Amino acid sequence: MSTLRIVYLLLAIWGAVHPMLYFHGWLAAHQFDLTTLLAAWTANDAVTGLSLDLVISAVALIVWILAEVAVRRNFGALWAVPATLFIGVSCGLPLYLFLRTRPV
Repeated sequence: MSTLRIVYLLLAIWGAVHPMLYFHGWLAAHQFDLTTLLAAWTANDAVTGLSLDLVISAVALIVWILAEVAVRRNFGALWAVPATLFIGVSCGLPLYLFLRTRPV
């Protein structure tokens, strides 16, 4: 495995674990109330802007993944779509790059 692929894989793991530590801590402190979490994502203009930035980035990443899978027939790369939706762009993007750069 190339050094670049290892870096992508490490970034995907970091992007999955590190943000989830914050989400889990916050949800545990607020009794796993998802309504309060959604309200926090729109608490002020700065947070709303950041949330929208991440949503738009996630949509762009998913469109890119689907477009490339349609052309390259690399169906294993589709694992990055649920990673992006359920974990976030910080995991989905490096995971997709890891899966995309595997030797053919």
